[in-house]
Amino acid sequence: MSLPPLPSQDPLTLLMEKAEVPERKRHCPHCDTKVTRTKGFCGQCGQEYNFEPSLKTGDIVNGKFEIKGPVAFGGLGWIYLGWDKVLNRWVVMKGLLNTKDEAAAAAAVAERQFLAAVKHPKIVGIYDFVNNGNEGYIVMEYVGGKAVGSILKEKGVLPVEEAVSYILGILPAFSYLHANGFVYCDFKPENFMVEGEDVKLIDMGGVRKIGDPSGDIYGTRGYMAPEASDDPVEVSDLYTLGRSLAVLIMDFKYMKEYESSLPTPAEQPVLAENESLYRFLLRATHQDPDQRFQSADEMADQLYGVLREIVALKTEPKPAESQTFTSDNLFDADDVAGAEQVDVRLLPTLKMDVRDPAANELLRMAAVSNPEKRVAALEYVADKFGEKSPEARLRLANAYLGVKKFSDADKLLDQLHAEDQFDWRVSWYRGKSLIARNDGRGARIEFGKVYFEMPGEIAPKLAIAYAAEIAGDYEEAARYYKRVAKVDPNQTTACFGLARCLNKKMDINGAMEALTAVPAQHSLFNQARIALAKLLLHDEKGLNESLLEKAAETIESISAEGGVVHHLAGRLLASTVSLIAGGRVKEDRNAQLLGHQMHPFALRKGAEEEFRKAAHFAESHLEKIGWIDMANAIRPRTLL
Repeated sequence: MSLPPLPSQDPLTLLMEKAEVPERKRHCPHCDTKVTRTKGFCGQCGQEYNFEPSLKTGDIVNGKFEIKGPVAFGGLGWIYLGWDKVLNRWVVMKGLLNTKDEAAAAAAVAERQFLAAVKHPKIVGIYDFVNNGNEGYIVMEYVGGKAVGSILKEKGVLPVEEAVSYILGILPAFSYLHANGFVYCDFKPENFMVEGEDVKLIDMGGVRKIGDPSGDIYGTRGYMAPEASDDPVEVSDLYTLGRSLAVLIMDFKYMKEYESSLPTPAEQPVLAENESLYRFLLRATHQDPDQRFQSADEMADQLYGVLREIVALKTEPKPAESQTFTSDNLFDADDVAGAEQVDVRLLPTLKMDVRDPAANELLRMAAVSNPEKRVAALEYVADKFGEKSPEARLRLANAYLGVKKFSDADKLLDQLHAEDQFDWRVSWYRGKSLIARNDGRGARIEFGKVYFEMPGEIAPKLAIAYAAEIAGDYEEAARYYKRVAKVDPNQTTACFGLARCLNKKMDINGAMEALTAVPAQHSLFNQARIALAKLLLHDEKGLNESLLEKAAETIESISAEGGVVHHLAGRLLASTVSLIAGGRVKEDRNAQLLGHQMHPFALRKGAEEEFRKAAHFAESHLEKIGWIDMANAIRPRTLL
């Protein structure tokens, strides 16, 4: 992940030409009534207000900070650019309080001293807290970049990849704040900056301690989580990150019509084009805090997966190991059935939750391959740990599926759901259970729940494709298979599944392209080439010279030895004989096909040899007789 670099700029260029708060932003700080003058007394509540900067160019604060002028007006007052005359560095000074009481100003500064402990490379540095008469200020590091909000105003909505990269870049700052007991409260595009090739969180004036009943709460309409006005917590911050990402990629009325919701994909093409991103935003900005991402790290992990998919669909595969799922389980080179049909055993496996109290005992059971013995062993562990170990019972439910004890699995999963309705793993195993019973529609619903929770993961999308194919919805199945195969073609069940679905839709070229996506180093490469050769030869009437050459090239690329390979070679040579006889392919003694001259005698002899070789691999006497009959039927006729 890289961010578009921005050139550094002269700090003095940030100074406001006219230090004046726009009239539309003038509201009484006490009762929020709109006022027109820059200072005076509110006609509604009678309290004094003042929107004029109290510090002038050249003022010296605390004996060392020389004021250069205002750069912005924020929620807490004016923000100034200053020069530290002692340490010779630029600083930014942000007002904490504007009051007639110097003691109150000193108290306000003291209350914010905890910010001095906040030190992170992606968070603006806090240098000092100072008083100047009846006002208090935070003295902060000057960040020589540009606010993302300013970039948005200049360029309009941002490319999805750029916007996602900005949010991904700032998430570690929130992980740090939350781990240290703080919430930021008022995140929005204006409050983080691009500096060089990185982003940095600025404006720490609204930061507060989690669970602190005292102090003001700051937020911005259109960004603020519904619960944040009473008690902002970690997920309240994550809500603001989701809303900010939405604002960066879409032009919509986020402060009015969509203050508490998102546009639909039908309204915003960017959401229709990036389904996983839309799913991510739905969860990030859910009105129920329990439905959102529960940590900045979890949010970052899923958003990174979403970005990988977005980039891969436009460029080239971007495989990466998941922290939650294994790859699919199609890795046996001889697993012909797995390549030819949907099979629940091939779905990715959920990785072990190592924090579970039964994790060590469960890991030791990996060596138990007998399904019945595995069930018995897991029943023992599940009974031993009881409700303390969800992992043991989830693994037991999965083992029940392996021996077709579906009612036992359902009962166990229902019990787990009753204990924790937010454990999406229950939906994963329910989906597997329904796949095993060929209920594609039911499985689609369960896997959809997993997709909501894990929008950056490949596994739920692959599972949805399985379910759709079983349900006969080849259009949807192909769409999800294609997405998975584009991101990571090592998930070969996606490549084979896509080929099957496109073949059902009579898109033979698309099916062949799907099979060619299987990586050459993968154990299923030969199976993919065999399937490709079968597709090329499936309709002799449609064969031409180009397809013959491609079929020959495909067969020659198969490194495995077996009857099916010799059968395909024999079919190709025999089909070419028919094409020459029908005048659709020219006889050419100077050309070769699979090492045989392109004339009927040589091609017949080659086909005979291939069918006889196939007979050596026959698994039954009847099959062997069939190959020999084919060899005899195609062999060249002579006078002797």
